[in-house]
Amino acid sequence: MKVVIQKVTSASVSVGEEVISSIGRGLCVLVGISKEDTEKEIDYLVRKVLNIRLFGDDERKWASNVVDQGLEVLCLSQITLYTSLKGNKMDFHNAMSPSHSQPLYQQFLDKMRQQYLPDKVKEGRFGATCVVSINNDGPVTVILDSPQSKKQPIGDD
Repeated sequence: MKVVIQKVTSASVSVGEEVISSIGRGLCVLVGISKEDTEKEIDYLVRKVLNIRLFGDDERKWASNVVDQGLEVLCLSQITLYTSLKGNKMDFHNAMSPSHSQPLYQQFLDKMRQQYLPDKVKEGRFGATCVVSINNDGPVTVILDSPQSKKQPIGDD
């Protein structure tokens, strides 16, 4: 499992003309699920997302996390985090199929809400073509892989 975390001043996700979710200051988290992922990877990454110190003040730039600050989190499923290229064509053989990844993605959201404030954890629409608006703060972007994901070859074949 892989997440891309972006520290944001605001973020929103739209499907068609409808804004389906938005947050103020906090984190936008893109979540990719590989074909090898299990609940173990979910536990690891939820803990990391909620505890990573990306916030602070002028004196202590990286002193607190999203929970300490009481900020919001917008999570979006992102199958393209597990693509490789075959020439110029994307190949999704490392990604878990949508029918299998949707329950794991829902478990990721459920655990985020269990370990934080449920009303602070927002989501996009699984499998939908979305427009994501992100106002990156910093800019700060962090990519995290679960320990299992680090063992998998990702890239050109």
